[in-house]
Amino acid sequence: MSISFRLSDEQESLRALAHEFAENEIRPVAPHHDETGEYAWEVLRKAHELGLMNTHIPAEYGGLELSAVDGILIAEELAWGCSGIGTAMEANGLAQQPVILGASDHLKKKYLAPMTETLQMCAYAVTEPGAGSDVQALSTTAVRKGDRYILNGNKMWITNAGVADWYFVVALTDPARKAKGGMTAFIVERGWAGVTPGKKEQNMGQRASDTRAVTFEDVEVPVENVVGVEGDGWKLAMAAFDYTRPAVASASVGVARAAMEYAIQYAGERKTFGTPIANHQAIAFMIAEMAMNIEAGRLLCWQAGELKDRGARNTMQSSYAKAFCADMAMKVTTDAVQIFGGYGYSREYPVEKLMRDAKIFQIYEGTSQIQRLIISRELMVRGR
Repeated sequence: MSISFRLSDEQESLRALAHEFAENEIRPVAPHHDETGEYAWEVLRKAHELGLMNTHIPAEYGGLELSAVDGILIAEELAWGCSGIGTAMEANGLAQQPVILGASDHLKKKYLAPMTETLQMCAYAVTEPGAGSDVQALSTTAVRKGDRYILNGNKMWITNAGVADWYFVVALTDPARKAKGGMTAFIVERGWAGVTPGKKEQNMGQRASDTRAVTFEDVEVPVENVVGVEGDGWKLAMAAFDYTRPAVASASVGVARAAMEYAIQYAGERKTFGTPIANHQAIAFMIAEMAMNIEAGRLLCWQAGELKDRGARNTMQSSYAKAFCADMAMKVTTDAVQIFGGYGYSREYPVEKLMRDAKIFQIYEGTSQIQRLIISRELMVRGR
C-alpha cells in the first residue's frame, strides 16, 4: 500500500486556473473592495463564467460535481488573492451543501440548477443573536398551517444575506425536542413577504463579503420547501460542515501563504545593521516557522478532503484542519506584520489587511474552541 500527495494533471490545471484568476482578477481590486466594502460583483461574474463557483453541484443539475479536494485547492488560491472576495464566493457552497445532501429532486432542480447557468447567490442562515456556537439554542420558529409553515425569528452574521436569492434556514418545528428531531430546514427566498435583510455589518476584516442580520416575520414557506423531512434540520446543518470546514481551513492557508510571501520579499529588501533582515536569525526563524505550519495546515486540509471523497467519516479531521489552520493563519499574519515593523501597521502595506482578514477564521464556521470541543468528544467516543 502506498500513499501519494501528488495531484492529478486535472487538479494541477484547476489550481493553476484558480491562482491565475486570483492574481489577475482578485488582487488588483482587493484593496478597493476592502476600503469601500463594495460587493465584488464583477469579479464574481468572471469567476462564474470560468466555473470557479458552485463547483460541488451534481452533474445531473448542470454542475461540475468537483471533489472535496478540488474545492480545497480552489479555496486556497482564491483566498491568496483576497479572502473577503473568496468568502463571498465560497458562502454559496455552504448554503448549497445541505441542499445537495438532503433536498428533494424538485428543490435541487428549482434552486441549484439555475445557479450553474447564471450568477446567483445564496446564504446559510443558521446563526442567531443568542445562538452562535450553541446552535441548539436557536429560537426561530416555523409553525405548520396547512400546506405552509409560518416562519418567525432573527438570524445574525449571515454571509451573503443582502445579495442572496435564497437562504438555507433552520428553525424550530418542535421546541421541546430541539436538536433531537425538533429542528427543520427550509429554503426561503429573499423576495418573499416578511423577509428583511438588515444593514451591512462594518467588519474588521474580509470587508468585501456581505454580512447582515435577517429578520423573518410571518413568512409563509411552502411545505415543498422543506429540505429533507421535518426534524432533519440540525443533522443537515451540521453535516454540511464536514464538506465546508476543510475548504474554509484551506482558505486560511491561502491567507497565511500570502502573508509569508510578502514577508519573505520584504525581509530580502529591508536592511538593518548593514544587511537584509532576512540574514538575522530572529527573522529567518520566524519565516521558517511560517513555512512549516503552512505546509502542515495544507496537508490537514487535504487529508480531511480525501477522507470525504472516499466516503469515510471526516468530522474530527475537518476540525483538526479548521482549528489548526485558523490559529496558524492568525499567527503567521501577525508575525508578518512584525517583520514589516512600523510599515506592517500601515494600510499602505498588504500584511495589515491580511492580519485583519485572518481573525474571522477563528470564529466563523465554528470557533477554534468549538473545533477543540468536537475533537475531544470524538476522541472520547473512540476511546470507549
